[in-house]
Formats: sequence, C-alpha cells, structure tokens
Amino acid sequence: MAFDQTENRFDLPVTGMTCAACARRVERALAGVPGVTSATVNAATETASLIVETPEALAEAARRIRAEGYGVRVAATDLAVEGMTCAACAGRVERGLMAVPGVLSASVNPATDVATVRFPDGAVGERALIAAVEAAGYRARAAGQAAEERGDDAVAAVAARAERIEMILAVVLTLPMVVQMALMTAGVHWHMAPAMEILLATPVQFLIGRRFYAGAWRALRARSGNMDLLVALGTSAAYGYSLWLVWTLGDASAGKLYFEASAVIITLIMLGKALEARAKRSAGAALAALSALRPERATVLRGGEERDVALDSVAVGDIVILRPGERAPVDGEIVKGASEFDESLITGESRLVARGVGEAVAAGALNGAGLVRLRAEHVGRDDTLARIARMVADAQSGKAPIQRLVDRISAVFVPVVVALAALTFGGWTVATGDPGFALIAAVSVLVIACPCALGLATPTALVAGIGAGARSGVLIRDVETLERAQGIDTVVFDKTGTLTEGAPRLVALEAVGMDRDALLALAASAQKGSEHPLGKAMVKAAEGVALTEPEDFRATPGEGVEATVEGRAVRIGRIGFVGGLAPEALDVAAAAHEDAGRSAVWISVDGAVAGLAALEDTPRADAAEAVARLKARGLSVIMLSGDNRATAERVGAALGVDAVIAEARPEDKIAAVAALKAEGRKVAMVGDGVNDAPALAAADLGLAMGTGADAARAAAGVTLMRPSPMLAPAALSIATATARVVRQNLVWAFLYNVTLLPVAALGLLNPAAAGAAMALSSLSVVLNALRLSRWRPEGAR
Repeated sequence: MAFDQTENRFDLPVTGMTCAACARRVERALAGVPGVTSATVNAATETASLIVETPEALAEAARRIRAEGYGVRVAATDLAVEGMTCAACAGRVERGLMAVPGVLSASVNPATDVATVRFPDGAVGERALIAAVEAAGYRARAAGQAAEERGDDAVAAVAARAERIEMILAVVLTLPMVVQMALMTAGVHWHMAPAMEILLATPVQFLIGRRFYAGAWRALRARSGNMDLLVALGTSAAYGYSLWLVWTLGDASAGKLYFEASAVIITLIMLGKALEARAKRSAGAALAALSALRPERATVLRGGEERDVALDSVAVGDIVILRPGERAPVDGEIVKGASEFDESLITGESRLVARGVGEAVAAGALNGAGLVRLRAEHVGRDDTLARIARMVADAQSGKAPIQRLVDRISAVFVPVVVALAALTFGGWTVATGDPGFALIAAVSVLVIACPCALGLATPTALVAGIGAGARSGVLIRDVETLERAQGIDTVVFDKTGTLTEGAPRLVALEAVGMDRDALLALAASAQKGSEHPLGKAMVKAAEGVALTEPEDFRATPGEGVEATVEGRAVRIGRIGFVGGLAPEALDVAAAAHEDAGRSAVWISVDGAVAGLAALEDTPRADAAEAVARLKARGLSVIMLSGDNRATAERVGAALGVDAVIAEARPEDKIAAVAALKAEGRKVAMVGDGVNDAPALAAADLGLAMGTGADAARAAAGVTLMRPSPMLAPAALSIATATARVVRQNLVWAFLYNVTLLPVAALGLLNPAAAGAAMALSSLSVVLNALRLSRWRPEGAR
C-alpha cells in the first residue's frame, strides 16, 4: 500500500472484487466513512485510493470494506518492547503506534511485552513502528528476530547478572534500616546516626532506583503517567524531606527520618518485579516451548548426496532425512522408512504414534528409533508448528473486552492518584499542623497505588490459559473466541470424522449394466480429487486398480461429487444428485444397508444409475465418553449428519446423544444451528469437513478437528489438534477456567486499589508496608494466573 504523508493519501489493497459493480459498491460504502474526503476504487488493480483526515478514518474504511463482503490484505508485525513497567506504559506505546500513518490497530500485551501491529499490506515499514515506540520512550525490536542475529543472549545474561547484584546490594543496604525499624516497633529506641542513614539510603535511591527516575522521565516527556512516576515521586518526597530535616536539625533529626521508607519501598518493588518477571516467563512457557521444537538445520538429499543445510533453505519437494532422535524440521510425507513419533508438544497426545510410507509427519515431531525420508510439503511459516505458534501468539496478544475497560481506567489512574496524594498532604497538614505526618500519608498513597495489578490481571490469565490449551491439543484462535465460549449450553457434533473415525471402508459395491471392477475404477478415479472420507474410502478400496486422473472435478457440499473420467460423466452422491431412476433391486439394497447403519452412496455414469456403494464407519473409541462428559456438565448434545436417518440414529443411540438431525446438507446444518440460537441457546459446533464450515462459522463457538479440511479450520475459532471428541469438553473446561481466573484477578486488583488507597490516605499505612503491598498485588495476579499453566484440563489425553 502506498502512502503520501503530505496529503494523507492511501492505496488500500482490496480483495474479492470481480467487476466494476463491485468497485462502485465499495466506493459507496467508503463515501459514508467520517474522515474520508475522497475514495476512488479500481477493480482492475484491486485498490481503493483514499484521502483521510485521521488514522481512525483509515481503520473505519477497512472495516466498512469488510462489512460489504470484501477483504483488505492486512499484514501484522510483532515488536518486543523493552522498558515497560505497567499498564500505563502499554497504553502509551499503543497510542504511539496508532499515530503512525497506515496503522489499523495496535495492541500491547504487558504480560508478554509484545506489541502486535496490524496494517494494510505494504503500508508501514518496521523501522517506522520501532521509531514510534522509541519516541514514546521505550526500546523495540522485531519479536521474531533470532537471538543470534540480535547478539543479545550474552547481553541479556550480563543484564540479569547486574540486576541480581543490584538486588543483593539493595537488600544489604536496606537491612540495617529495617532492623532499626523493627527494634523501634518492639519498643527498643535505638537510632542510627543520620549520616549513616544517608550513606545507606542514597545508593538505593539514586543508583539502584535510577530505573524509576528514567521511567518517570519518559512518562513526563510523553505527557502521561505510570508506576515509575508514582514510585519516583513517593520515594523522592520521603528522601528529600528526610534530607531537609538532617540539614536543618543535624543529629537532632535522629528518629524523625524516613530514609528507611524510601529504601524499603525501592527494594521491595524491585524484588516484586523480579518475581513477577519470572512468573510471567513461566506463564508464557507454552509459546517458548513451541519455538524450541524447531531445529535450526536439516539434512536433505540433493543430487544423490546428503547435505546439512540451514532450515531456511529447505524447499517444498525436498527429500529430508530424519534420523532417530531428531525432530522433523518441516511438514512432510514419509516416502521411505517407518518410525514412531512423539507429537506430545504439538497435539497433546502422550503416546508415541506410528507413521509409515504415505503418512504425514508434522514439523516439531520427535522421531523414535526409525530412519525415515520425508518429502517436504509445508516449510517455514506454512508448516504446522509455525501455524500453531502463530495462533497461540495471536490469541495471547489479543485483548478481551473487559481489558479495554481496564486500559481506559489505567490511562487516568496515575493523574488521579497524584491528585489524591496532593489532597492527602494538604488535608493532613491543615488538620494536624504536622507536615512530616502529612508527607508520609501522601507517600503511602503514591506507593500503594498499583496500575500494574489492573493491567496484568487479564493478559497474564489469557497467556497462561491459552498456553495450557495449546499443550493439551486445544488451539484457541483469539480472545474473542475465549469470550464466546462462556455460557455454552448446547454442543452440536458432526458425525462423520468427528464422532466417528472418519475412515469408512467400502463393504459392498453393487453394479448395474456394467462390470463391478469397471464401476469401481470409474468411481475411485472420480473421487481422487475429493477430501471427503467416503471418497477416500473408495480410492482406498481400489488399491491395485489402475486409476485415471479425473477432469472437471467438482464437489457440491452435502450432495456429492462429479467428474469426467475417460470421457464419461461420473456422479457420486445422493440419488437426487446423481440423476436417473434407481432400479428396484438397488432401492431394496440401499434400504437394507441403511437399516444396518451403513452409508448408501449412489453412482451414475453418463446420466444413468450404474450402481450403489455401501460404506461403514465406526464411532471413535472416546466419542461416547466425550458425550457423557458434556452431558454431565449440564449441556445438551446433538448430532448432525448428512447421512441417512437410519444410519445416523443408530450411531446417535450408541453414543447417547440427546437428539439426531439426519440427511442434513450444509444449508440444513446452518439452519439447525440458527434454529437452536433462535431458541435462546448458546451453541458450539464441532466438525471437520468442508460441508461443516458454514455451520462452524454460524455457531457461537466453532471447534474444528485439526485433521479435517482446511475450510473447517478456517471457519472455527478453536482447532482440536487430535481427532478426539474428548478435546471438546477439554476446550470448554479451559475457557471456563481461564475466564474464572480473569474474574478473580480483576476482583483482587480492583479491591486492592479501592480498599487500600483510602486506608493510606487516612494515614493508617506506613510507606514501607505500602511498598510491600504494592509489590504483592502485581505478584499475586501473576501467580494466580500461573496456576493455569500447570493445570491439565479434565478430558485432555
């Protein structure tokens, strides 16, 4: 996308337009966008040229285009932001990024210190975004940049060591003043010489506490406030007042000083931040574990020779050699050899999975004892591991609606607290005539206030909960999906491939007017392009039969497939779809197969019914248990199937579902979901096929089997990485647990501030205790969220 800063002119890349009428429709939509002064749409170049007055107008223009049924090619960049200390910092970074021309949205997660920025493809350069973060007073780099390229592993180690040394120094310098304070509390009136207190407190205040001054200065330059500003103001007031007393009273000031207050505050907050950072790293361990699965190099076969190459140079079609104990560097199909693979960190399946020639292996899977060769099918950003990591990262970087409210509160929190501290100082000075007591009360107000707890309450829970789901084989696409999972009372399952194995076998093929083997060859050839389990079963049944590549292949969801094979028109599916009149004998046979719980599929050749195929599928081993678990949670379970009623009801009865809807086409599945929602139900749909995609999108919550069709995964908010119905109750359990922790964290953070701020203003809390409470508040919400990362949901295997 091109951008002319002198005129605020943008060229938005629009997808989905096919004619001039589409362009006119988009133009009319853009004409009504406030702040868009000119809009010209060109269907040939697929661009919308806009002149806008504000960045918000550009974002609204993109939203209007999508509302009209078209798309805007949107790119996203993740930036690792350094130097943030609280939610107010995150808000300032967001505002700085949103001010960059072309940015559609910016979301900063204080739990992961990552900013996710979205903009029309080609609109914004990474350098401009980094510059915007730096202008806000922080440091930034590309989040995906390799550690060895940044060269900061050693730097990070040195920084961590320096922080540990500073922490030890702060404790050593503060401890004598804490002992003095403890003795006074015990009734022992012993005071250090004021000069000694100055000697101990000054390094803590200005050397170890310099980070708070630096953060406060950045906030003031950006005309906003943050936690650093509150700490710097509070500790400087206590230190400065004590220094003034020493200057004016000399040794007589002993026992009246508050050096220990400023030193204890800084030490406790630093200790709390260190523990908080460690807990945050643990909460985000799921994404780190996924990233660690990818090997940096691969062994490929080129020119008949084995070559060790960088992973970036592996291309689709390369033959990758995988030795025992190595992780698969790419998604691929085994072309030679067999082995067992550990896919636990990808699918959550703890048992080894056997794979042989023709079977797929996902990137990151750990090879067992076998030597295999893979043909690379998906590499780099397109492989399974990258897609999982991207989904987890996107979900963790999103914001729940409640978090947006918290962000607005945090934006005004610091100014309100500073004003309250000023009122506290003035009120107590007038009421008591003792500026020392008034100052201590005001310092307590400044220190006790903690926007950090509010800012961390939601994102830490989301990071831990979504990470726990990923480890168990449940991928949650975004925060909105997590919200929609609340209150689900009805779960609708597709039958084939979801509750059943999805690997039916051909048990009978009856031909009319032609040889059975010839009919099987025609039908299997026509099905070569099909993703449907029944089509795959026909192809598998024809192993050893010479098949022909189909021409003009077309699948009609819910009806069947058609193709031209060796010049003959072949149709396979429902009787109404294939056309022609069915012989009475085949009608009788079809009814008998359906009564036995099999799927009867009709075949026509050149418009005439040529035969009937009967296929049988078996329920998954854990399907009945999954249904029972959902019903135990008080949910209604319904099975949807495009199969005949007799077959569907037979399977439904065996599994114990509450209701069965049979012979459902894709539009019927959407109608069934819509009817349930019209009754006031909150509906989750679980499916795996192309024909399930519309219903998955229409449901309140869509759950797609990861082994199913791409269209199903694209339409669903949750991907189940194993073909196990048990992951459906696990997904709902994860969502419920995460929402519960979010509520707990928010209640604690709000109660902490609402309760303790008045206590501090009333002079009932000393600054040291306020500092400890402030550090504890942030740490408590992170530790509470961390419980999720250690939790394995019931039902996940």
